[in-house]
Amino acid sequence: MLGLAFAMGGAPGGPAVGAGGGMAAFQQIIPLVFMFAIFYFLLIRPQQKKAKEHKALLESMKKGDNVITAGGVHGKVSAVENELVTLEIANNVNIKITKSYIAAIKKD
Repeated sequence: MLGLAFAMGGAPGGPAVGAGGGMAAFQQIIPLVFMFAIFYFLLIRPQQKKAKEHKALLESMKKGDNVITAGGVHGKVSAVENELVTLEIANNVNIKITKSYIAAIKKD
């Protein structure tokens, strides 16, 4: 019985509430815009900047550079191919890794 009374009733506050609907919708969107802006400046933008720096680092890598991989392996670049890098990690010990797994170039 109570459910039927709510179903038959009109909008809360009577018919005069619908007059400012456009402004109310705008006020509901404002917090979403602020949240997106906060996420953009705190999360998205720094990640894009870091990705751009890493891409530049990989493009500047050349034979003879001392590098550190994402797994923590230290080595010297013996060859750079399209997507592969050959690292000398000890005398006469070479490994091939994917270029994107180079984390940093050591400055000696």
